[in-house]
Amino acid sequence: MIRSMTGFASGKGEFGPHSWTWELRSVNGKGLDMRLRVPEWLTGLETALRAEMSKSLSRGNVTLSLRLSREETATELKLNEAAMTAALRALVQTQVMAEEHSVELSQPSAAELIAIKGMLDSGGELDDPAPLVQELKSEFGGLLVAFLDMRQTEGEALSTVLNGQLDLISELTSQAAALAEKRKDLMAETLRDNLARVLENAQGVDPDRVAQELALIAVKADITEEIDRLATHVTAARALLSQEGPVGRKLDFLMQEFNREANTLCSKSQNAELTAVGLELKAVIDQLREQVQNVE
Repeated sequence: MIRSMTGFASGKGEFGPHSWTWELRSVNGKGLDMRLRVPEWLTGLETALRAEMSKSLSRGNVTLSLRLSREETATELKLNEAAMTAALRALVQTQVMAEEHSVELSQPSAAELIAIKGMLDSGGELDDPAPLVQELKSEFGGLLVAFLDMRQTEGEALSTVLNGQLDLISELTSQAAALAEKRKDLMAETLRDNLARVLENAQGVDPDRVAQELALIAVKADITEEIDRLATHVTAARALLSQEGPVGRKLDFLMQEFNREANTLCSKSQNAELTAVGLELKAVIDQLREQVQNVE
């Protein structure tokens, strides 16, 4: 069963004072392009996540975002002694200057002092990020599974659409074959009339050579091969849709073959009804090609 290149998954987690949210999304692409946004201080995490995704994905523009936050608690707060010493010295100097100018100042409270920016130090990030990195790597597996499941579900829906379009191509091919068979007698009669007119109005022309040229024209107008190849392409496309694993590139190449046969059929038709069927065939093939662009 095919898998779509469109997918999305999100998740949340906690470990110690840290909490995070994941977002993993992808859209169609010619190859595999992975863009990861993770904090740089989580040493080794990006490399591990990139390797894990590479094992499961072959195509698509994939974006992974990790937003990490840390909960600060009172027990984690530390007094910045250097900043407090500087603040107290400045306070003493201020009091001295105020007394010189006979200005009375009230004493600041401890709460006001520690509210000064830089007075409290939360300790920054973990000294050793390894435990957090390991936890994130373990949790990522579930996120990736959910992401792949969505791509699989999208692929199943896409497969239904593609098979429906192949049914229509098969039906139009059958109509073209019936119209081609119907026009055979008319084409033969037209060729005979043309041959008779040429022979009547030409002197010294080799009748056998004229007959050969007209026969060549008839061969060039024959669309039997195009009908057969279109039927073969439909069978090949159905086989690819039933396979496991990435088949998008093969289907994309097959779409070129479909389009080539439809173009040739239209150029050879020499019949209004057959041309109409050929144009409709081209329209459906173009719709099929657009859908195939999203197959992994």
